Amino acid sequence: MSACKTLEFTSPSLSFESANVKVQILPRDPNREPRVSWNVGSRLLYRTDHLKLFDSLNFEVRRTTIYRGDNVVGEGLASAALATPEHLAPVFLLWPEKSFDVIVDDGTKIASCDGAKPVPEMPLMDGSALPFFLALRREAGVPEEIRFYDAPVNKEWDLLNSAGETYGHVRIEPSETFEVEYRLDRSDVPGGFKSCAALSVYAPEDLYGVFQARTFILEKDYELARCAGFLAGATESCGLLVKTPVDKSLYRVAEEPAMHKILDLIGDLSFARPALPKVRIEILNGGHACHREILKLVLSRA
Repeated sequence: MSACKTLEFTSPSLSFESANVKVQILPRDPNREPRVSWNVGSRLLYRTDHLKLFDSLNFEVRRTTIYRGDNVVGEGLASAALATPEHLAPVFLLWPEKSFDVIVDDGTKIASCDGAKPVPEMPLMDGSALPFFLALRREAGVPEEIRFYDAPVNKEWDLLNSAGETYGHVRIEPSETFEVEYRLDRSDVPGGFKSCAALSVYAPEDLYGVFQARTFILEKDYELARCAGFLAGATESCGLLVKTPVDKSLYRVAEEPAMHKILDLIGDLSFARPALPKVRIEILNGGHACHREILKLVLSRA
């Protein structure tokens, strides 16, 4: 049996100057189902072949997704937590017949301002999934056929802020494949800010463009976050700072902000299992919290 291949990634994270993750590509084992195993140091957080345990993970949203396994120790998972996996998780969609061990360095932690337990973060790289994809493509080989699953969901709802005011909307319905239209419309930004992108996924190559889209932050939000003590690790190489007026010539792909929100959505959905639901999703001004609600819906119907 051939030995596993290990790839290592190091870069700043959202909060620290350096974060590290190893991705091990495991040899095929005909006696075991392919899976992605997410580990924090020596502690197992979650495995995609343990899908029945996904609901046992605690989930939080601050600036990104945070998963905690504190309540599933008795189910065979160690007490662990992980932040920001949504840029790496989508890449595993392209190799659903392979197994991977993801080992996040637990030496880099973020201290929460609300007293919560510190959470290791993923390296941000350039803010996109592209560096992870290119490295895995060299070692894992030609991308495989993407897996899809039926999720007969028909639902729509408004997104409300803490004051009960509507700021966005979500609609989801069955489809023959995975489709999404993501719109951003921020009237609170000087001059306004809008971005809209759509994606239909049938084959691996349909994901290549969205993998290039970098995480972004509006200049107004960046200043507020820095004043609040956040984004201490982020640098100009870690994503896209959108200034007013918007200079779209700086975009790597067309409508890059909305395209990155699609990447975030795919990352949040594929963390649970390396497959996509057959649904059409329309989102206005969404984020990780509504992505989580979508995931709960599609998994409950799968």
